[in-house]
Amino acid sequence: MALNFFDQFMSPTLMGIPLMGLALLLPWVIYPTCTRRWINNRLLTLQSWFIGLFTQQIFTPLNPAGHKWATLFVSLMLFLISMNLLGLLPYTFTPTTQLSLNMGFAVPLWLATVIIGMRNQPTIALGHLLPEGTPVPLIPVLIIIETISLFIRPLALGVRLTANLTAGHLLIQLIATAVFVLLPLMPTVAVLTSLVLFLLTLLEVAVAMIQAYVFVLLLSLYLQENV
Repeated sequence: MALNFFDQFMSPTLMGIPLMGLALLLPWVIYPTCTRRWINNRLLTLQSWFIGLFTQQIFTPLNPAGHKWATLFVSLMLFLISMNLLGLLPYTFTPTTQLSLNMGFAVPLWLATVIIGMRNQPTIALGHLLPEGTPVPLIPVLIIIETISLFIRPLALGVRLTANLTAGHLLIQLIATAVFVLLPLMPTVAVLTSLVLFLLTLLEVAVAMIQAYVFVLLLSLYLQENV
C-alpha cells in the first residue's frame, strides 16, 4: 500500500461528521478564565503577562485610533498559536494547514483595514499607490503594480502561514518514517535520526509561535498605514 504523506492534512471526520468545528473550538476550552479573586494563580499570571507583552509590542507604533483592534488581534494571536501548537501533538489535526481557513482570517481583516483607510483618509490611502516624485511616464505602470501588490497582501498572509506549517509537518513525518524504517536495520543511524527529529520538533514549536506572531504583526502594519 502506497503511503500518502498528505493524508494528514485532510479534514478529519467521525461517522461522516466533519470534526473541523471541534478542532476550532478546542483552543478556547483549554485557556483558564479569570476569577474574582484579588490574586490569580501562576497560570493566569503568566497568561496576563504574555498578553500584556504582546499588546505592547504590537500596538506601541500605532496611534490611539488603532488601539481599538487590541482585543481582536490578541484573540487571533492566541487562537493561531493554540491551533499551531496543538497540531504538533500526535494524532491531532492542524486547521491552519488549510489555505481556506487562513484566507478566511486574512481577507476580511485586510479588507477591513483598507475600508477604514478609504473612509477616514482617502487621500493618504490612495497616495500609497503612487510614490512622490514618480516620473510621469511611469505613473500608470506604478499604479498598476502597487494595486496588484495591495491585493496580493491577503494571499501572501494565508499562503505564508499554510506553507510554513505544511512544510514542517511533512518534514517531521518524513524523518519519523525514516526512523521507523532504519530502527531494525541500522539502530545507530536511527538513534541519530531520532535526535534530528527531536531538534526539528523544537524548531517547529518555535515556527508555530513565530508564524502566528508574524500573521498578526503584518495585519497591524496594514492597519498602521490606514489609521
